[in-house]
Amino acid sequence: LEVCESRDLKGLYKRARAGEITAFTGISSPYEPPEKAELSVDTERLTLEESVALVLQMLVERDILG
Repeated sequence: LEVCESRDLKGLYKRARAGEITAFTGISSPYEPPEKAELSVDTERLTLEESVALVLQMLVERDILG
């Protein structure tokens, strides 16, 4: 949640904490992690380039992207 808030250029988390936005995931509505994620990318630890490479690799492996 801290990482999401630090990356929030539009100020949506700030508005949600102020009560201006209702049912906001992680603030007034719970975050429910997927039971079985197809891909997990740790964007706090990986660079943008490394993160994109993981996504592209999965797409190529699944023959979605050539």
